[in-house]
Amino acid sequence: MPVKVSVVVPVYNPGVYIEDCIASLKRQSLPPDEYEVIFVDDGSTDSTPGRLDELAAEDPRVRVIHQENSGWSGKPRNVGIEAARGEFVMFVDNDDYLGDEALERMYDYGVANGADVIVGKMAGKGRPVPVELFRRNRPHASVENAPLIDSLTPHKMFRRAFLDDIGLRFPEGRRRLEDHVFIAEAYLRADNVSVLSDYVCYYHVRRDDASNAGFQQFEPAGYFKNLREALDVVETYTKPGDLRDRLFRRWLRNEMVERMRGRRLLGLPEDYRRALFAEIHSTVVDRFGPGVAAGLPPAQRVVAALITADRYDDLVAFAEWEAGIALKAVPEGVEWRDGVLEVSLSAEFTSGGEPMRFPAQGALATDAPPLDAAEAVAWVCADSVARFDKAAGDLLLRERTSAAQHFQPVRVVRETVSDRGGDRVRLVLRATASVDPATAAGGAAPDDGLWDAFVRVRLGGWTKECRLGPAPDGNRPRPQAGLGGGRVVLPYWTHPHGNFALDVDRATKRLGLDRVTPGTVAVDGARISTAVPFQVAEETKVLLRLGAAGIVDVPGTLSPAADERLGSVLEADLPLAELSGARWRVALSPVPNAPEPRFLVLPLALRVSGDTVRPVAAPGHGGAQRLARKVRRALGRVLRGAAHRVRNRGK
Repeated sequence: MPVKVSVVVPVYNPGVYIEDCIASLKRQSLPPDEYEVIFVDDGSTDSTPGRLDELAAEDPRVRVIHQENSGWSGKPRNVGIEAARGEFVMFVDNDDYLGDEALERMYDYGVANGADVIVGKMAGKGRPVPVELFRRNRPHASVENAPLIDSLTPHKMFRRAFLDDIGLRFPEGRRRLEDHVFIAEAYLRADNVSVLSDYVCYYHVRRDDASNAGFQQFEPAGYFKNLREALDVVETYTKPGDLRDRLFRRWLRNEMVERMRGRRLLGLPEDYRRALFAEIHSTVVDRFGPGVAAGLPPAQRVVAALITADRYDDLVAFAEWEAGIALKAVPEGVEWRDGVLEVSLSAEFTSGGEPMRFPAQGALATDAPPLDAAEAVAWVCADSVARFDKAAGDLLLRERTSAAQHFQPVRVVRETVSDRGGDRVRLVLRATASVDPATAAGGAAPDDGLWDAFVRVRLGGWTKECRLGPAPDGNRPRPQAGLGGGRVVLPYWTHPHGNFALDVDRATKRLGLDRVTPGTVAVDGARISTAVPFQVAEETKVLLRLGAAGIVDVPGTLSPAADERLGSVLEADLPLAELSGARWRVALSPVPNAPEPRFLVLPLALRVSGDTVRPVAAPGHGGAQRLARKVRRALGRVLRGAAHRVRNRGK
């Protein structure tokens, strides 16, 4: 069978961090004879060469090429391209890993859309990744109709014939930004680029020791020399005008302006900060016309103007102001409606921990930014008010272990709140997000795990995000678990911070099933029914597993309760002839058709005698409850006695 995908992994002293990479490559859903893995060992001095040779000896999909150290990743990737036999080539770094279906999904998507380049959704574990690019699938993307230029890392899939036809290879040697040069040319010369956003294909990982090459402090002159080579590529394949300015803006924004802002600038040593500023100033003056900075949001335009004018002191002063700006998002309501979790919130920027105040009268920043820091602050704030109607907010769910994240549908209302006698205002976004358990993960049900809610707001040149919370301690909504999309989803508040999160298919004790007691169970002949604290949108098939000397599975249903505070009603018809003469423990499987169904033990049993069914306490359950009550009473007596002694000492 022809090889569909060749995975090329440049390797240099990854140590144990390569194991997740190896495991993910071995788990791929693409049939084993349809892909190969080429590890190019770039002169590793740790135990990795031996580890890879052992892997190749036991796995026919794996090949290992050893070479002398070249200094960077460009040459190993080129060597891998030359050795590749696949129709497509996928680049993976040795400390990152793939989603289990990444190769299959990206290959099929690329073939279906005739793509030369396939960009799979990324999740950043301690590392930044593009967000807007992966808001939706883009089968036919280009630098003109999509923010492709935001993603310049090499972790993509390329049609091998495309690379050969245009002679595209990575720059080699000890250097930075070789991926920018390669990816920029690929985007600009590809007939089509496809962006797959409904599945996390690539996990970009920051090592615990932060020893990834991209996190090492760079020498400014060499770095910006390499950056200019990426700009050269853009100039070669575009004409002067709006498109070129827009592409250049990516480097101005990400590699220059953002390095000169807020805490990121202030955290640098003074001598390094000045050297970096000098190199950025030189590059901006040499390479960018006025149209590049003109398309930036106001706060970034200020920084770009101060860089261009060589106003270092004002730049630092502006950074000190920006460093105090943060986002705060407060939950205001969480409730289930027809099987969908409605999450309402308010969000606004803060400065120095207090709500940020803006001038009541706004003014669009159409003129050149002021070069005095204090005047620039006023200029940005006035523009933020004038453009408040364009402010945007999002709610994202992010899985805590993998960092996979997904946008949720959201409705936003913008509210201007008068403050301080009417001459100042607060800019507040009020939003309601709809979290559907069946579609919350890019159109699919979320994987089991803990999912944290993040709020993301774009206003006034700032794009900031924060956790949703804390909720006011005495007034936190506490909705029940919901059942939908084959998942049990429990909304909860983290401890001790009180941030909003979802527990998907993991919770047991917190589900509130202790409320299902013998006294809540109604019996009508062979039919039993009881309220269960699960929200369902419609009648849902479940399974009861009864256990005594053997096991008997009984189909049942959950239906919405007339009183939504009760959750749902569980009903099942018992096969009395099979159950007579025993006391049966009861467990509930809310998703019986899952590949590995979960069973949640209920605190009750059913004693069946002939045609009679009597709900009783589960063996040991009543005793445990009585013991817990005794412990609480004893502890209360101890605490009351201690408090009495303290009061007496104070008299």
